[in-house]
This record gives sequence, C-alpha cells and structure tokens, in this order.
Amino acid sequence: MATGFGGGPVRPSSTARTRLNPIARARITGGFWLARRCVNALTSIASGPAKLEEAGNLGNLRRAAVKPDDGFTGDFQFQDSDVYKWLEAACWQLGDAVNAPEGLADQIDEIIGLIAKAQMPDGYLQTYYQLGSTPRWTELGWGHELYCAGHLIQAAIAHHRVTGDDTLLDVARRLADHIDATFGPGPDKQVDGVCGHPEIETALVELYRETDERRYLDLAAYFIDRRGAGTLSAGADRGHDRDPGPDFWQDRVPIREATGVTGHAVRQLYLLAGAADLAAETGDVALHEATLRLWREMVETKTYLTGGVGSRYDWESFGDPYELPSDRAYAETCAAIASIQFSWRLALATGDARYSDLVERTLYNGFLSGVGLHGDQWLYVNPLHVRESYSFREGDQTAHRTPWFRCACCPPNAMRLLASLPYYAASASADGIQLHQYATGVYEHGDIELAVETNYPGDGRITVTVQRAPEAEWELSLRIPAWCAEWSVDGEHADSTKTTTIDDGWLRLRKLWSAGETVQLALKIEPRLTQPHPKVDAIRGCVAIEYGPLVYCLESADQTAQASQKIDLDELALDVHAPLETEWRGDLLGGVTVVKASALALMGDGGADAAEVVTAIPYAVWANREPGALRVWLPAQRAEVVGAPVQPGLIR
Repeated sequence: MATGFGGGPVRPSSTARTRLNPIARARITGGFWLARRCVNALTSIASGPAKLEEAGNLGNLRRAAVKPDDGFTGDFQFQDSDVYKWLEAACWQLGDAVNAPEGLADQIDEIIGLIAKAQMPDGYLQTYYQLGSTPRWTELGWGHELYCAGHLIQAAIAHHRVTGDDTLLDVARRLADHIDATFGPGPDKQVDGVCGHPEIETALVELYRETDERRYLDLAAYFIDRRGAGTLSAGADRGHDRDPGPDFWQDRVPIREATGVTGHAVRQLYLLAGAADLAAETGDVALHEATLRLWREMVETKTYLTGGVGSRYDWESFGDPYELPSDRAYAETCAAIASIQFSWRLALATGDARYSDLVERTLYNGFLSGVGLHGDQWLYVNPLHVRESYSFREGDQTAHRTPWFRCACCPPNAMRLLASLPYYAASASADGIQLHQYATGVYEHGDIELAVETNYPGDGRITVTVQRAPEAEWELSLRIPAWCAEWSVDGEHADSTKTTTIDDGWLRLRKLWSAGETVQLALKIEPRLTQPHPKVDAIRGCVAIEYGPLVYCLESADQTAQASQKIDLDELALDVHAPLETEWRGDLLGGVTVVKASALALMGDGGADAAEVVTAIPYAVWANREPGALRVWLPAQRAEVVGAPVQPGLIR
C-alpha cells in the first residue's frame, strides 16, 4: 500500500507536490461542530439504511445480487451512489468511536456484503444497467456509471483507512480494473469517452494513493485530459429530451484552456477537485494553474455571500459573471460540498489561507443551511431570498425542508462531509502544524499534539495547548480569517517566540515548544454590514449583516411590528446608520446569537415609515420552523456609508 499523510478522505502520496498535508489524526471533542456532528451521527447516519431501504436503493442491490427479473426501483440511474455516500459517511463516523451509533459496524458489514454479491464476475457494478435492458457504457452523458463507481471507490477508501479491512477495497479495485480495461484509446478498448457527471477522477487519484497502483492515476489523467473534446455535446441522444450543450458537461474546451467555471455546478467542481488531485500527484503545472484560475473566477464573479454556487435552476448551473440573483439562487447543497472539497485541495497544494477562508464561509453558511437542526430534514436548494408568496411546492427543487428527496444526492453527501470534517480543520508540513478551522478538539501529527478549546463562532477566543512536542523548533500557524479586522495573541509564549509574522493570512509562531504551553488567539467578532459587488445588478443598493464567519438573514417568524402584526420583509429597508446589537438566545433554534437592527417600512411613494427593530438569525438555521419568508440582502436606507464590498472579504 502507498505511504502518505493524513487519515481523512484526502491523503496525498509522499511524492505529491503539495505545500501542506492533512493531519495524521484529528478529533472534534466539543463546541459547535461536536453538537452538529453528534446529530449527524445519531440521527442522520443512523436513519440512513431505513431511508435507503424505503427508497429502493438497497432493494436494487439485493435484486442484482440474485439476478431476478423484477427490474430496477427508482427514477434515476445513479441511485446506487446514495448507498455509497452513506457508506462512506458511516465509515468515517465509525472511526470516531465515541459518537458512532450502536450497531453501525454491523450495518456497514451487511451493506458491504450486499455490494460484493451484486458485483458481476467481470467487476462491473451498477444496478440500473444490471437490472434493465440498456447495454452498459452506452449512456455516458446521463448514465452515471462512472459517477457511481467513483463514490463506491471513495467509500472503500474510507472503510480501508478506518478499519484496515480489504473487503470493500477489493470490490472497488475489481470495478476500477474493469473500467481500466474498458476505457481509453486504441483497438483493445471498448469505449473512448468521459462520464457526464465527473466524480471518478478524484476517486481514482485517491485509489492510487491508497494502493500505489499507477494505472489508477493514469486512468484519472485519461478522463481529465479527454474532457473538452466534445464527446458529450450531443446529450439529447443519451436518454434525455433536451441537450444541455457542451458547457453543461464542461466539454467545450480542455480544463487547461478554460477561462471560467461553466455548466452544472456540482459536475464542474467535482471535475476541478479531481484535476487538483491529479496536478498534485503529477506536478502538472499547467493543470495546477488552471485550477487556481478557475477557482478565482468562480469566487470573484459567481459565488454568493453564503459561499453557495449555482445561480440557475435550469440545469443546476453557474450563470454568467455577477449573475447572482438572491431569489433565484439554486445554490444546491451538493454544490457547496463540492466547493469545499475543491478549495481544500487547493489549500493543501498552495498553503494559501484564502482557500480555507472560502471553506469556512461555505461550511458555516451555504452548506450548513442544507442540513436541518435535528438531522432529519434537508434543503436541496439554498436561496438568499424567499417571498411571503413563495409556493412551497412538493419536490426536490424547493426552499422547504424535506425528510428525503426523490433525487436524494444531498442528504448522504452532507453526512459524509460532516463525518469526515475533523480532517478539514488542520494540516501539517515540514515547518509544523496549521489550524485552518477552529473547532474544539485534538490534532496530532508526528511528535506534535495540540488541544484546541473554543466557543467559535459564538466568540473569537481560541486557546491552543501544546500537549506533545519534539525537541526542536517548529511553527504553529493560525489562520486569521479574511473577515477579521482586529485580533490579538497573548500568553507566556509571546516574549520567547522567535518570530510572529502574518503571511498570506497566517499568524506564524515559531519556537522550541514545550508540553503545557498555550497560545490564546482572540479574533474580534462584532456585527458588520456588507455591500455587494457593484456589478451584481440583482442586489445593488442592498446590504447584508454578518457576524464573524456567519451570514445573517431575516426570517418572517422573528419579525413582529409594533401593532403585533408580522412585518413583510419585502417592505423593509435597513437603516445603515443605526447600531447593530447582539443578544444570545439559548431558547432559539438550538441556541444562537441574534442581531438586532433598525429597519424602515418602505412606502409606495419611495419614502419610508417609522423604524422597526428587526431580528436577524444565522442563515444556516433558517427554515427550521414553519415555512416563511427569508431575506439576506435588504435595501439600504441612507446608504452613503456602509461596509466594504464582499469580494475583498473572499479574496485576500
């Protein structure tokens, strides 16, 4: 097996060209993220098998295992992937034994056994084609065969890294070997093409990292280099009544030539995550530079304040630059997850804090909004504006929390991110350890062990205690978030620290550390107003409220006028010169800090009526009560002087 760094879902090989590597061991033991991860483990993951049974996903595997004639259950070819994503989440959670649901190991073993029985003798595995009459590998655009294979491979890697057991990894390798024998140029191959939904690329790179089998890395390179040749542009003849065109598939130009992110947001970002992985392992400079260029274009022109991406319901896609309407934001939960995965890989490749800034923004806002507080309700789309007249229609594409979806890609995807979250918090290098996200926990790498205690994002105090250290100098690096204008670091270490520098968003503390020493970082958190970029027409003249890493919103449930009537959020303008006040509400939405602001009721003649006090809550917890209206951006009353535009807060 290959040697590498880190125990999480991304583990670059020992020869990878990365500035940083994932931490060897990470545990979240308290605070904000422990609470959310416990709900994920004990409710979301625990209920997953029943949901997959009810929706028919497990039944398809069961029927494929015994080869009956009663066909496939469900509406989508990719239903197997929901099982694999849940399985990956369950495996990462199993590694966190304290919070693993009772009986989880047995459930994992049972489903792995079912998958192994369903696999065909030649290694092929996808129940939609095994149980139907359509020949395999004939619907590359919409068939999702390689997409499902990628998720199976990632589940197998999680299982192997957590348990050391080869059972599922063997299944994944047989499937990967079958794909390797099937795809590529030359007369000995059956298919020369790419999958309509990227995912296999990053999975194959990780399989190479896990097995040291170079063929898997070469196969990932083939899929990435082949894209852009237009093989998917005729999408209408591949099982769909509309052809979305080559931009949808990211198939108009090769990645190295692309100037902007296009098409289906999840597909684009999964592809770029795979490209970042491939560039790291091969040292492909042009590919690496393309990923940096495309990330920057996405963040500067196509990313919402919440970190969400995808501004069009049509094809779940990116729009044009600065096309960021709040009320039509698609901002799929899966797209937020894909953005986090892509940004994390660039953080490791470059060492730049800007990528972890976006991870933080997306984690606390655009991603977490998709997960209900109780772990049994989900959002598929995450708009920034919902009107009182909004029709909370049934179905997947609705701004209303739902117990499960017909297209259930988001819930198990969110489960696997939360289950593996500790490994996005810290990294290591030859210089020492870097803390990217602030979560109470223990982070270990080599001879270094750190304990972090914090109530972040409730306040900005972070205490880092060195629990174990080598007998040599090393560097503790703390990310100073881009949103933070004032911070301080103090403690006994200050006088004896050799260097204290800020470099690309990092506070670097280098010295000979001893066990028991502490660092106390204080990030000043106070409510602030943010302007949109002036090119975003849909929200020009508006402002938003932020508090630390959290984006805030007004939800109709919290607003009552002086006459005890609900305030219409679309008739409000925020008084930007009135103070913003905070209040801790332990009785509200699991405990949140609310922000009180002054708003004026707009009148039909353009004037404004008497001021009202409005209450803003974190965007991540909206829609956890009755359906109602929502606004992140509000018109600014007397807006001559307000905060800086949002884009400088995203890009250092």
